[in-house]
Amino acid sequence: MTTVIVMPGTGSDADYAARVFGPVARAAGALIECLEPRADLVESYLTRIDAIAERGDRVIVGGVSIGAAIAVRWACDAARAAQCDGVLAALPPWSGPPGDCLAALSARITADSLEHEGLEATVEAMVSTSPAWLGSELSRSWRALHPRGLVAQLRAASTFVGPTLVDVAGLTAPLGVAVAPDDPLHDADVGRSWAQAAPRAAVAEAPLREFGPAEHLLGDACWAALAAAREGS
Repeated sequence: MTTVIVMPGTGSDADYAARVFGPVARAAGALIECLEPRADLVESYLTRIDAIAERGDRVIVGGVSIGAAIAVRWACDAARAAQCDGVLAALPPWSGPPGDCLAALSARITADSLEHEGLEATVEAMVSTSPAWLGSELSRSWRALHPRGLVAQLRAASTFVGPTLVDVAGLTAPLGVAVAPDDPLHDADVGRSWAQAAPRAAVAEAPLREFGPAEHLLGDACWAALAAAREGS
């Protein structure tokens, strides 16, 4: 049986990843493993993916934003790729160094605010400038993650060197990408460029205005793109 291993975006948690990818993975008859972020964000994710893959399962790896980038990094490793049946990349954040990418800048600003203003003041400011669904979601996840190294997670994500297009071109597993043209923090052209670079890939659109209140729509789009990538191989 295939195990789908997914990771959330920065400041989000396993609960959200489960709501994004769980319904479509279970409908496909796969097991789902949703990884909770830790302070040592990147290495802890890679280590846990390895541990699950070492059980002997065929795996699909994926995630949202930074989770998608880490999944691609894992799948690009030749020693790991033999067990990988696909990659789900929802809202890829950037390629290579983050530079002035808005997603990385947002993570840095949030980390600074948490350190200097405190959790509740930061949550209050975020809620005041966010759609209701996003304010509710991040209020829940930030409060849950704050005692478990949220600031460290944000800083690790904001400095993460993502896969380059050369890296993506080396993927042996099919790649399904979901982009949101109306998402200001995740440039849809990043995801499109990943799909163009990968040997077997497809891209689907999931507008933020639609999947924001119904997160499973993002997972559905990503899974549909992966299916299209397989069919085109």
